[in-house]
Amino acid sequence: MITKFGLGTFGIVVIVIIAAIFIAFQINNNVVRITIITASMILFGFTLNFFRDPNRTPPAMDNVVISPADGKVIIVKEVEADNFVEGDAWQISIFMSPIDVHVNRIPIDGVVDYVKYFKGEYLVAFHDKADKRNERTEVGITSKYGKVFFTQVAGLVARRIVNELSEGDSVKMGKRFGMIKFGSRADVVVSKDWAVKVKVGDRVTAGETILYEQ
Repeated sequence: MITKFGLGTFGIVVIVIIAAIFIAFQINNNVVRITIITASMILFGFTLNFFRDPNRTPPAMDNVVISPADGKVIIVKEVEADNFVEGDAWQISIFMSPIDVHVNRIPIDGVVDYVKYFKGEYLVAFHDKADKRNERTEVGITSKYGKVFFTQVAGLVARRIVNELSEGDSVKMGKRFGMIKFGSRADVVVSKDWAVKVKVGDRVTAGETILYEQ
């Protein structure tokens, strides 16, 4: 199915495609007509693939932090956290390519105690400083196992972050909360008492893959 977070964009693309095909059939040149129709079908396929929203089944346990995004783990490191999670912490960063599912999901049960949007740059998403310098939305959840901080980071191509969370929301692991359009990055930060369950190079699935465990 198509994610609700992309219905507006998807609808605009469909209208453009219909208009392009209509124009194509008014053109007498077969090569031009076929080129326009083919390009329109490729665009439709790409858009349909990008805004897909498959169902996911979270783990049957609550003492874990699951991935908020599909993609590839590009960073696993110790950090000195200075925001919602403070002190010695772990950071896992996930790169989302344009062909990944871009719907984001809640990583743990709890209450949203922090949400903040930052304007910024558009460094490539795998740049080490992208989490501090790029456009991003930061979210902090307080769970019964401690605080979990995660970000939606815009990349070189992604210029639209969708996030429907508000401070005070009670949230459940695996539930959809937004998306980042056209390639991007997600970071997840927890305190050092969590055990890391993935490594650099691993492929992870939003709503299912365990990143940390207590």
